Amino acid sequence: MTDVALPLLIAVPIVAAVLPLLSSLLSSVTGWHVAVVACVAEAGLAALVVRAVYGGERLVHAVGGYPAPHGIELVGDGLSAPVVGLIATVSLGVLAFARTAGPRRNSFYSAYLLLVGGLMGITVTGDLFNMFVFLEITGLATYALVAADRSGESAIAALKYLILGTTGASLFLIGVGYAFISTGTLNMVDLSEQLADVYTTRAVLASFGFIVVGLSLKAAIFPLHTWQPDAYTYAPDTVTTFISALVSTVAAYAIGRVILTVFTVSFFEAVPLAQDAVLAFAAISVLAGSTLAVLQTEIKRMFAYSSVSQFGLVIAAFALATPDSVLGGVIHLVGHGLMKGGLFATAAILATAHGARTVDDLARLGYRSRVSAAVVGVLGLALVGVPPSIGFLGKWYIGVGAVRAEAWPVAVVVFLSTMLTLAYIARLLERLYFADPDTAETTAAEEAAVADGGPAADGTDRPDTRAPEAVSVGMLAVVVVTAVVVVALGFATGVFETLLDPFIRGVLA
Repeated sequence: MTDVALPLLIAVPIVAAVLPLLSSLLSSVTGWHVAVVACVAEAGLAALVVRAVYGGERLVHAVGGYPAPHGIELVGDGLSAPVVGLIATVSLGVLAFARTAGPRRNSFYSAYLLLVGGLMGITVTGDLFNMFVFLEITGLATYALVAADRSGESAIAALKYLILGTTGASLFLIGVGYAFISTGTLNMVDLSEQLADVYTTRAVLASFGFIVVGLSLKAAIFPLHTWQPDAYTYAPDTVTTFISALVSTVAAYAIGRVILTVFTVSFFEAVPLAQDAVLAFAAISVLAGSTLAVLQTEIKRMFAYSSVSQFGLVIAAFALATPDSVLGGVIHLVGHGLMKGGLFATAAILATAHGARTVDDLARLGYRSRVSAAVVGVLGLALVGVPPSIGFLGKWYIGVGAVRAEAWPVAVVVFLSTMLTLAYIARLLERLYFADPDTAETTAAEEAAVADGGPAADGTDRPDTRAPEAVSVGMLAVVVVTAVVVVALGFATGVFETLLDPFIRGVLA
């Protein structure tokens, strides 16, 4: 009966999303409590799925009792289980952060739970059209959350994301349509079997191109990334923490699912140009994202461009399609969700406590916010790939996969991205601990002016509405636990190998 957990992973948050709106008739602050109950239930269901897959099971649930390929199928396997666990963990952790940080409106938590349900749907669906449906649910909820600040900047960022996100979903749907025309089915496993005879037809080639480009826009792969920096920068800090950890992460997972389960490695063998194109696309994103991150002065934009680079690395790992690279891609996908969510949450704490929004604002805060600065150091170095951390583990397997496949350009890109990541993380650490004392005194004086009602961190006279109103022990606890987990997972090689081994053997045999 473990397979029943799959539909419940989707149904629980979507049904619960209605409750905060209904409860608004009685109280405007019950949304957080409803979200906590729903996300605790999600964590329990996710634990059941991960445990079953770790034990060697492949969970399959036919929705409504209608079997595939005509019915809708939900799947829990080695590729989806780690992402299910990530979504459940991050969703619950961000709620602990949001208890103090806000927003506190019931409508916010309805959109929050709707997004959780959409992300779970993308992750466990075994049907391409239903993946599109859940992509739309995810998009609508994310647009609302980005605009939750109710400022002009956040409204423009949400509108930009709406236009580009809708374009990406439309391209994906066109690709699904071409696949359906070619095969007459939408079930992923059945598609993989039907496509095997028509790999080189124009419709199938168009299908692959439209699907990958559409999902790449959702995953913010360069040059389709332009919505992400503004969305991350102008959304409320709680929202940035949540969507940076999960939204593009799940889109990148979807690309991996389509490449490995639907088109399979055999498609790359029949059309090697398609593999080369995806690898080139991903490599450019890795280098461009890292370079743009180095050039940024605002912390949130730096981390946003960093995500463009990191997701390029994940897509390259899936496109290499070797056992080592796929393992590394999944590990890095999970690790990036934790690392980037933790970094954005810590940036929110520093913005609240010290008005620090730019790299220069961090001057010597390592001596005034010791815990937060230490978390930035741990998570930043993990992002670089310093052992022992999950960041190192993911990059190691991707690099090994590239070398064993003799894909030397990809191996070089992995090395260069590590150096560029070190460049912008080193800038942060230098400002935190080694900035000129005179600069730090000036920054402290500016903080006092803000506290007395002077200009906000962005140079205007209005308060920074993105930041939480105060820093709580719970907020600090969330980022500290994240840092500990990121380091602990650096020793979890065996866990990931056990989870993924049946899936990798199945798709790469």
